[in-house]
Amino acid sequence: MQRFAMDKLIEWKNNKNRKPLVIMGARQVGKTWLMKEFGKLYYDKVAYISFYNNTAMSRVFEQDYDISRIISAINIEVGLTVSADDTLIIFDEIQNAPKAFESLKYFCEEAPEYHVMVAGSLLGVALHEGISYPVGKVTTLNLYPLNFREFLYAVGENALADALKTKDYALIDGFSEKYIYHLKNYMYVGGMPEVVNNFLNNSDYFAAREVQKEIILQYKGDFGKHISPNELVRINMVWDGIPIQLAKENKKFFFGQIKKGSRNAEFEKAIQWLVDSGLVYRVHKVNEPHVPLSAYMEFSFFKLFFLDIGLLGAMSELDLHSVIEGNRLFVEFKGALTEQYVLQQIVSDTDYSAYYYGTESATFEQDFLIQKGMDAVPIEVKAETNIRSQSLKAFYDKFHPATSIRLSLLNYKEQDWMVNIPLYAVCNM
Repeated sequence: MQRFAMDKLIEWKNNKNRKPLVIMGARQVGKTWLMKEFGKLYYDKVAYISFYNNTAMSRVFEQDYDISRIISAINIEVGLTVSADDTLIIFDEIQNAPKAFESLKYFCEEAPEYHVMVAGSLLGVALHEGISYPVGKVTTLNLYPLNFREFLYAVGENALADALKTKDYALIDGFSEKYIYHLKNYMYVGGMPEVVNNFLNNSDYFAAREVQKEIILQYKGDFGKHISPNELVRINMVWDGIPIQLAKENKKFFFGQIKKGSRNAEFEKAIQWLVDSGLVYRVHKVNEPHVPLSAYMEFSFFKLFFLDIGLLGAMSELDLHSVIEGNRLFVEFKGALTEQYVLQQIVSDTDYSAYYYGTESATFEQDFLIQKGMDAVPIEVKAETNIRSQSLKAFYDKFHPATSIRLSLLNYKEQDWMVNIPLYAVCNM
């Protein structure tokens, strides 16, 4: 399976000013596989240590941060001799060993010659709850479920994936039917590596759905292991409420819709836990479309999306016929699946941060807003081919952005005030 993050790991390995690497990401997005595969391909030796139920190695780091002593302990644990020039040291599930995480500062300052990378499924939660982050002493890499281009490579459509990055739409648009066929499969299967592998091996939508359901059950099992019973109720309510919220015309997250009379403060901790765990993306509203967009962000108004479109489909009990029959898939749940898809590609296959625009009195709202250089760029997501872009045009008439983008199933087209980009080419925004 080809993951674009592998290229970033190679850059990290070859960097003369290399620091320990922290890979962030939700459970089951492929962090452990990526680290081990990278070690197998580019190092002579791999010293892999998991801190899951490994109290002996955790205690090694609680004594002090003497790197030579720590290396000796690693040698004993893994049964090989760690060498600075040919060994990759991997600390997995590091959220279970706070002192091991803090040791990265000393690897950076006192032993930068060692190649050290770490990961943890709930590391984001652990950091939020008080584990000291070695600011300036590590490099961070976020890993997500497979994006659409990675999915194309996974299903053997390398040429289609390569063509997207050329931005040669005379070529790309000639294969629009093939892109849409694979896009529909991606919107059902999603990008969780285990689900994708199952689909590749069996070509069975129902089997893929069963794997998705199992992953969801495992996630919900994690909730109960790591949080108090009182907070567990709220986290489950938020998690189960996201498909309901996204299915509404106004996809803004309303606390009152998951529990009558509830307020932001009741659920803020639950939402933050889901965000920190990487299971949920939070997209904030901005009240003015000016740069920097972060300066106009409203913390109390946001949309919530799942980490993966396939899991959203499973949570929503999306019917298989929606994939097979015409373009039904793109309009299910008032386009919620399509917005989830677009957000997922923005997060995983562009360098942009996603916001959305709206005001209390506005009669129109923009699905997403990104910052390109010194421009705030509105993005309208259209799930159908019979398109009227009234909201986008109203936004343009009011603010006159340098660029306006519509994402739809139509081919690439430039107009005086707007450019239409095919949904399968979000990476080219």
